[in-house]
Amino acid sequence: MKYVIILPDGASDEPLPQLGGKTPLEAARIPHMDSVARQGCLGRVVTIPAGFTAGTDAGTLTLMGYDPRRYHTGRAPMEALAKQLSAAPDQLIFRCNFVNITDGKMKDFTAGHIAQPDANALIAALNEVDFPGETCAFHAGVSYRNLLLVSNASDMKLETQPPHDITDQSVDTYWPMGEGQARVRGIMNRAAAVLTDHPVNQRRRARGEDWATNIWLWGQGTPMKLETLESRFGLKGTVITAVDIIRGIAVGMGMDLIEVTGATGYIDTDYDAKGRAAVAALDHYDLVIVHVEAPDEAAHQGLAEEKMKSLERIDEAIVGPLLEKLRSLGDYRILIAPDHATLVRTKGHHPAPPPFCYAGTGIEAGTGRGFNEREAVASGLLLDPGYTLLEAFLHS
Repeated sequence: MKYVIILPDGASDEPLPQLGGKTPLEAARIPHMDSVARQGCLGRVVTIPAGFTAGTDAGTLTLMGYDPRRYHTGRAPMEALAKQLSAAPDQLIFRCNFVNITDGKMKDFTAGHIAQPDANALIAALNEVDFPGETCAFHAGVSYRNLLLVSNASDMKLETQPPHDITDQSVDTYWPMGEGQARVRGIMNRAAAVLTDHPVNQRRRARGEDWATNIWLWGQGTPMKLETLESRFGLKGTVITAVDIIRGIAVGMGMDLIEVTGATGYIDTDYDAKGRAAVAALDHYDLVIVHVEAPDEAAHQGLAEEKMKSLERIDEAIVGPLLEKLRSLGDYRILIAPDHATLVRTKGHHPAPPPFCYAGTGIEAGTGRGFNEREAVASGLLLDPGYTLLEAFLHS
């Protein structure tokens, strides 16, 4: 049996007037996803347990069969796994975004989707700076997504806010709060002073681009440990993704990573290259997981048409070729599941249970409904707790 899981990040949404009252999934032409839904199991899944912030961390842990209440230690520790970063017992790992805050508002949580060389230069500069009373180690990630290790932080108990959930909002009420907040704010303020006149930012301002006015620290936690996919299910698997949060979870699961040239973690990603890599991987692995960030990124920018188009490209370049390959190999199963909803209207994540569908060998014929939120609700199926979905997909 061959297994495929496709994760269209943030694909779920709400009806939008600019799409004629349809969601992006409803408006998009996605015949291959619709085929999976119609031929198999369709429903909704609670990916974000009560008390958790809607995000890729909790959502993907759930989809991979891990109860976030047991395994979740913070988003940043998952990304640290991707870089094989270890933390001392007294260290706390933070996600460190380069952001643009203008007139007190979160103008851009990506600092203009800062280019990798620019981000690397800024991280290097921060590592050369003295942070009074602190031992800080910055680690470059992908574009605006970076990490920070802070020492002597075992007593910190903070509430932090993902910057992508406060786009266009005043940041006054969203700074880190709790035990250690003064220390964290001090690090953020010192970093802002360093960034202001850095040559990278001078050049970006001169070109009229958004520049990295600040770092934003959030998603903090201590190292996470997961049981491997092979120990749980006896499967050899690989993951194709362009973002560290998914890479980290994959590493924690003991899965291989396939790096794809042109995979950017943005709406300009090379869908065709991802599809080709996934098809080729089926010759070597029992389970292939393909994660695509583009729908989430489009929604964060409030781009309904772009989100719809990203779903169409996923269907055309990834789902279609994978279905063709799977059918040529014999027994197979395929699962399509967003990790959470990302709303074009608010430009933020939402905990509403997203739709899922799976089909293949041994799966009973479905209700004949297409793959979207309305049809998933009409199916009457809601998986709660959501971490039972993977077991159902593999063993039902």
